[in-house]
Amino acid sequence: MPQLKLTKSNIDRVAKPGSKGDVLYWDVEPKGFGLRVTPTGKATFVVQGVVVGGKEARVTIGPYGVFTADQAREEAREHLRSMRKGVDPRKQRKEQEALTVTLGAVLDEYLDRPGKLKESTKAEMRRHVEKVFTTWKDKPIAAITEDDVRKRHRELMEKGLTGKAAPASANAAMVSLRILMNFAGRQYRRADGSPLILRNPVEVLKDHWAKLGSRTDRYIDKRKIGEVWNKLWEARANPKNRDALAAIDLTIFALLCGGRRDEMAALTWDRVNIDDEDPSNCWWHLPERKRGEPIWLPLSSQAVALLKLRPRKRDDDDKEESPFVFPSWGKSGHIADARTPMELVSEVAGKHLSLHDMRRTFTNIAMRECLIEKFRTDLLTGHKPAQEDITARNYLDLARLDWLHPEVQRVGDWIVEQGRVAAAKASGANVVPIRA
Repeated sequence: MPQLKLTKSNIDRVAKPGSKGDVLYWDVEPKGFGLRVTPTGKATFVVQGVVVGGKEARVTIGPYGVFTADQAREEAREHLRSMRKGVDPRKQRKEQEALTVTLGAVLDEYLDRPGKLKESTKAEMRRHVEKVFTTWKDKPIAAITEDDVRKRHRELMEKGLTGKAAPASANAAMVSLRILMNFAGRQYRRADGSPLILRNPVEVLKDHWAKLGSRTDRYIDKRKIGEVWNKLWEARANPKNRDALAAIDLTIFALLCGGRRDEMAALTWDRVNIDDEDPSNCWWHLPERKRGEPIWLPLSSQAVALLKLRPRKRDDDDKEESPFVFPSWGKSGHIADARTPMELVSEVAGKHLSLHDMRRTFTNIAMRECLIEKFRTDLLTGHKPAQEDITARNYLDLARLDWLHPEVQRVGDWIVEQGRVAAAKASGANVVPIRA
């Protein structure tokens, strides 16, 4: 390979298009400092040496024009000094790049893995980074400290994002951060091969997680079911707009079906079947439930009646019908939550409840009031039988659950009956239970 004193005039002379391949010109001082010229005339400074231990290393310093010859020569000397100390500059550069990777970049890489996460999970993690950790999104993930985590968690517990205490949201956001920190620790390495994240800073919360109380008491008491049912239908009669109506209907649907929030919110009409001749052939379909397999869940006559009332357009000016059962003008095209109707439910129930607590309410009604066995209740709420239940897991069709229509109908009938009782009591009638 030719030698060339790397000066501006010499570089300008050789850095021209025309060669058939890359040409390396080596300077005489320091030894190992060179210039690579491509067939297009692009010139780039490089340095090559031997790391103590016998490994040869070549490092790109940068393009001519960005670096002058003297600047590149000084960079080369620094790299050669590092090599003599046993430091591989390639690993050192890789570590520097890793140390600058941001929380937002780690999120993108984590979510872009093929076939790993459901869309609802991706949306939730993205919301946490973009809304909860806004000021950290463009910050190097390795620079997030335990003090940062502890302080932000306390802020969320006490004030949330809207000024109201949000302990459950605080915990959920930190779980997302912990997952991303662990992922970054596995994917990025320091020069010595150790993980970029040596200690996950979220672990500092081990003794500080917000106490949420028992989840099993987060449901509507049976004595309040009728009043809640009636209040929801009263609210439905006079909604502020179509999005508000969709949120109310989503809440009613949750009480009747016991579904998961995201599964119901993203339900499309092509996954709903209504058969006026055969009630047991009325169902809603989940192509990918939480644990993977598809499932067809029966609809009670009350749920069918609700769906028949659903408008197919987001508003009267909308030119096309929405594919979603609970559409919205939001980015996703469908309603994401039901906070306003759930505030109404919480007020009547006398406790703070979320949409997921309607699922718990459905379970309690099914098992405690309608005496539906746990196995059938599990199936109606999309849970799998226990691993040791060999017969159910290997011989029973656990996807098409039309045979459980009588059970879901029993729940719907019980709820409606409670509504009648609540309405009668509100009018001053003397209501007493009649034994079946």
